[in-house]
Amino acid sequence: MILGDNLTAVATLPDGAFTLIYLDPPFNTGRSQARQSTTSVRTATGPIKGFKGQQYERIRGDLMSYDDSFEDYWTFLEPRLAEAWRLLADDGTLYLHLDYREAHYAKVLLDALFGRESFLNEIIWAYDYGAKSKNRWPTKHDTILVYVKTPGGYHFDSTAVDREPYMAPGLVTPEQVQRGKLPTDVWWHTIVSPTGREKTGYPTQKPVGILRRIIQASSREGDWVLDFFAGSGTTGVVAASLGRRFVLVDQSDESIAVIRRRLDAAGVPFELA
Repeated sequence: MILGDNLTAVATLPDGAFTLIYLDPPFNTGRSQARQSTTSVRTATGPIKGFKGQQYERIRGDLMSYDDSFEDYWTFLEPRLAEAWRLLADDGTLYLHLDYREAHYAKVLLDALFGRESFLNEIIWAYDYGAKSKNRWPTKHDTILVYVKTPGGYHFDSTAVDREPYMAPGLVTPEQVQRGKLPTDVWWHTIVSPTGREKTGYPTQKPVGILRRIIQASSREGDWVLDFFAGSGTTGVVAASLGRRFVLVDQSDESIAVIRRRLDAAGVPFELA
């Protein structure tokens, strides 16, 4: 675990060290966020060569013209995405977890940054919990964008993923019902229950089941997993339970305290930097 600004922390990590990187950044909700921003300047001889050059700058400018909050948010997030791409192994996969406010901008921007050929999936995590709006369709999903470092050469093991029940078991054979089905790109999974055993009290905590599915599919035992915005530490807890090694980064003392409690309770050894 590393306590500190993630952009500074991950700059010390070696190229291509991680098979899986999961980013769950603060959503651009319009509410005040305490966070450090770093401006990324691109040049022809800069350290981020190959990130699509002028096409990217044009697209970024086009997107800024549609959303006046876009520039600040992506000035914060873009250099972290660039570092994530550097840290991914050749067979690695990047998962970017966002909500509806930025997902559409992120998809266009990431296509320009990394190439549309690196796009693998748009996962919709759907849930049904909490308040319901009465003046629009209630918003009950997050979006997880999945990009691979090497198209055609990434690790993905569908056989390692826990199967789920059929939603219409009467339409398949008893054998299929017993075996269950592979998940699709729409994941129906409850949020962390406010009264459940999994709850840590940390805001924005993500369910174990969501991270378990990601880590099972896109990494192997012994692989390294990185989480830039560790929060409650779910990525580390799940990675350890599946025999993966992990690095968690967060600048919040509260976050590190929660993660320490969870890892201690699970008997997972760790170092704090």
